[in-house]
Parts: sequence; C-alpha cells; structure tokens
Amino acid sequence: MSTNEAQVPETPVTVVRPGKTMSEALLNEKWDRCLSSVLIRSSLGLSFGIVASVLLFRRRAWPAWIGLGFGAGRAWEECDNSFKRAAAPTRDGLRVLRPQ
Repeated sequence: MSTNEAQVPETPVTVVRPGKTMSEALLNEKWDRCLSSVLIRSSLGLSFGIVASVLLFRRRAWPAWIGLGFGAGRAWEECDNSFKRAAAPTRDGLRVLRPQ
C-alpha cells in the first residue's frame, strides 16, 4: 500500500434476518423499552422511599416498598399505554383490527 492512496473506512453492514419481520422488531423494541423503564422507575422509587424512610419515618421499611410499588406501577402503566397505542385507530382513517 502506498502513501498516496487514501484509506477509506469501511461502512457497517446491516444484517437482515429472513425470519424476523419488521413488526417483530418493533415489538422487541417496545419490550426492551418497557423492561428498562420498569428497572429505572422501580429503582428510583425505591431510592426515594429509602431517603424518605431515613429522613422522615425513623428507618421503617414500608416507605421503601411503597416507593418501589409506585415506580413499578408507573412503568407498567406507561408500557400498557405504549402497547395499546399500537392497536388504536390511526389519523388517516384506517383501523388496525385486533383478533377477538
């Protein structure tokens, strides 16, 4: 290789799996987002509960459990709404039919 040739970086190649459809990929992305939301919100609720327990409630355990429950419940509701939004009617007049 001579010094006159410019080195071109290789572009990353995306691999498309023939068995994985686009809707399956979107569903996997939603599940990933939901699980990370549950983990983050539950840990934040737990940490706020621990801080409240130490500062206000003489180191009782129930504020930590209440905080954990609030965080997990909020994440559950957000995930539920994200999955229900996929089956809602769209603005262009087309509806997504759900099996009954």
